[in-house]
Amino acid sequence: MARILITSALPYINGVKHLGNLAGSMLPADVYARFERMRGNDVLAICATDEHGTPAELAAAAAGQDVKSYCDEQYAIQKAIGEQFGLSWDYFGRTSSKRNAELTRHFADVLEDKGLIEEIVEEQVYSIDDGRFLPDRYIEGTCPNCGYEKARGDQCDMCGKLLDPTDLIDPYSVISGSKNLEVRETRHLQLKQTKMEARLREWVDAADGWPSLAKSIAYKWLDEGLRDRTITRDLSWGVKVLKDGKPRPGFEDKVFYVWFDAPIGYIGATAEWADAAGGDWEAWWRTDRGADDVTYVQFMGKDNVAFHTVSFPATILGSEEPWKTVDRLKAFNWLTWYGGKFSTSEHRGVFMDQALELLPADYWRWYLTAGSPEGGDAQFTWEHFQSVVNKDLADVLGNFVNRVLRFGKSRFDGHIPAGGTPGEAERWLYAEVDERLAAIAKHYDAMEFRKAAAETRALWAAGNEYLTRAEPWAHFKTDHARAALGVRTGVNLCRLFALATYPIVPFAAEKIAHAVGVAHEGWRWPEASAEEVLTALPPERPFTPPDVLFAKIEDEQVEEWRERFGGEPAGE
Repeated sequence: MARILITSALPYINGVKHLGNLAGSMLPADVYARFERMRGNDVLAICATDEHGTPAELAAAAAGQDVKSYCDEQYAIQKAIGEQFGLSWDYFGRTSSKRNAELTRHFADVLEDKGLIEEIVEEQVYSIDDGRFLPDRYIEGTCPNCGYEKARGDQCDMCGKLLDPTDLIDPYSVISGSKNLEVRETRHLQLKQTKMEARLREWVDAADGWPSLAKSIAYKWLDEGLRDRTITRDLSWGVKVLKDGKPRPGFEDKVFYVWFDAPIGYIGATAEWADAAGGDWEAWWRTDRGADDVTYVQFMGKDNVAFHTVSFPATILGSEEPWKTVDRLKAFNWLTWYGGKFSTSEHRGVFMDQALELLPADYWRWYLTAGSPEGGDAQFTWEHFQSVVNKDLADVLGNFVNRVLRFGKSRFDGHIPAGGTPGEAERWLYAEVDERLAAIAKHYDAMEFRKAAAETRALWAAGNEYLTRAEPWAHFKTDHARAALGVRTGVNLCRLFALATYPIVPFAAEKIAHAVGVAHEGWRWPEASAEEVLTALPPERPFTPPDVLFAKIEDEQVEEWRERFGGEPAGE
């Protein structure tokens, strides 16, 4: 039994996340966790809300709340929505927790002892109209490298170049739009990433569980030359900077930078889990406490890769303590909205709470996995969503379960019939099932979710093809035994589909399992031969046809949703 630690990029606290956030980290992490649990492995899936930084302060102010109350409320909302989507975290924590504050300060102290953190006096942009220093992401301007006019103070999203706010041309405050800015001196702590460059390159070179996207981004940062990064900010909300348990002199009004404490939140949330569940968090994170046999898997969008392959490893490796580092890193491209970005302010895109108002979670889980943005950006359109749901879920999976169980109910009184000897149709099916199950498992092992979904659909299609070949309804009056064999095999296929489908569409899988009288607790991935799998449910067991598993999406619904949420490319 393997031990697998899974983390997905932490959703930020300032509101419900959109479908792109779900597709690019949280959902694939859950699909993978479910699959590995089914294989009998010891899985610990951890996530948390990322709660610090200026965006939280501004969102709270806009909501008319103090920032802590706002974060408390939004945490509860995000946790509930994630659970409604079937995200099976073992623990969903918070970066504002006491545990995370303790660990953040621990790493800062250790890194300073190692000579990797120093106090500096830095020039920083101050907004006179706003009456405050501006954090990097609240300054925008023109990128000096590519000319993009909305580059942020820490990075240009167009060309990917790392920036300092003072690098920007014609900078302005994102808070107020004011260009009445000036550079003032302020004291901060700086992480000396330049001292870690050779060590980090060696670590990236040795990584063999990363897709090319992740490695290319890491090397881009390294090849451009690492820069020392300020890890404190002039804010009131965040992890306070202490020294020997007291406010650090000169840092009384400062907190640690959100990108310093947020990745440490993976460890902090695991410690929270241990506090709540009585586990040993160090056995998952410290190699001197047993974590040397843990496989650590991270899931994230491509915009988070650099921080996870350079900045966070600089913290972990720089401490020279026996911390577990990532083994396999799965990076995703972006899900776009008709080719443009999801945008709440521009009435464009669907967010997780809204999605659940329209359709059950499985519709979205299947669509986002089957079209996972792995090899490149994936475009959401209502028309494509309708087509995939109707063809895959309604016509292939739902239709199969409905045909088999309703015919079996009407002709065999809702009990698995005995009789019949497997023949050519069954032998074809056994070979097909063996091939498909092996392919699905192979793709999950490689974390190729789009391919795993395609093979899952092919498995369903094989079931429908089997019914076409076996034709139990055509043989019911002339060859009762042959009809019985077809129905018995079909009911066993329903059970198999529930098992094989569970990682992606767990709610439908549970309904199918319930229909054929199988409890879903403790399910295991079907690793026996197809012949054994398809005879697992013996004659005389009762079954009950479920209600419609997946209703088709009608054109009128698509038109209504397009009008409500928008459905045109950005800029048109």
